[in-house]
Amino acid sequence: MARPATAADGPPDDAEPPQAQEGRIRHTLSGWRRLARIVYRDPEHIAERLTLYSAQHLAEPSLEWAKRTRDERPDTPRAVIADELRTQSAQVARIDGAVSGTPFLIAFVPGYLAYLWQEGRMVLRTAALYDHDPRELTTSAEMLTLRGVHPTVEAARAALLEVRDVPLPDKPAKRRPLRAWVHSVYVILIFGGFLAAPSDERDESAHPRLRTAFGLLTGGVIWMGTWVFPLTFMILMAWGCETHARQLGHRALAFYGSEADTAQAAIAAAEKKQDRGHDKRAILRTTFLALSVVVPIGVIAYVVRASKSSDVGWLTAIGAIVGFSLVLATTVIASRR
Repeated sequence: MARPATAADGPPDDAEPPQAQEGRIRHTLSGWRRLARIVYRDPEHIAERLTLYSAQHLAEPSLEWAKRTRDERPDTPRAVIADELRTQSAQVARIDGAVSGTPFLIAFVPGYLAYLWQEGRMVLRTAALYDHDPRELTTSAEMLTLRGVHPTVEAARAALLEVRDVPLPDKPAKRRPLRAWVHSVYVILIFGGFLAAPSDERDESAHPRLRTAFGLLTGGVIWMGTWVFPLTFMILMAWGCETHARQLGHRALAFYGSEADTAQAAIAAAEKKQDRGHDKRAILRTTFLALSVVVPIGVIAYVVRASKSSDVGWLTAIGAIVGFSLVLATTVIASRR
């Protein structure tokens, strides 16, 4: 099966026959369905399964890309090429993130999976550019560690070995516990860069019932907020996905470019770097976020005024929902800084 295509692949050639274009679309949809099936059937090992799947389908193309790029640009330093790749990947991640910020599952799931796929390709291409074989299990373990899912390459490799030779489970006969799904969402948010990994194993296992309840509540509230503030959450997701793609690219460049000896050192080095134009992008994002919140605030002001001269209860309900969602959005923005 061909890999899922994203915006990074560019539009099809005008000379390409319609049958080829339709085939590419079918392959893309099939790839998204396969990724979604992995998530559904084995949520307990979601990060490892997605990593192995991406390496299986992206390793060879990454080797071909690295060889072709070095042949076409022999005098260009590898660091320059890797940085260009990182910038391009971040631009695509911004689009995928905006799509995944919508409240519609038909767009949210492909958008977020495409974002994760794009990041995986970026890391594997960077590894191949610096003569690391992306087909090796160690490279997949390095990618998991650079993402922050596991603390060391050794731990990531052990986790990958646990699932590599085990077939994907069949469709479950009964519903999984909610705690399993909450933990899976927690891991995929670490995998995608929206949460930091726990400092130690005790943090991850402490108060499991409380974690489950809090995770369900947070997920439900955020999902409800996407309907009230769709534009705000699209901007937030675009911002978050682009930022993490840039950071992950810095980590990969530091690690494979021998700037850092370990994945943890590469993560630390990446945190100290900022891209050119960072301040301008931050100003634009802040402006768009502010504009996306001005309208809801106006709605609240109107409801407060109208409720004084009206007994209509639904106006009060709307004001309460919008106000609560505004607090939620503000909290999310603050947590990203």
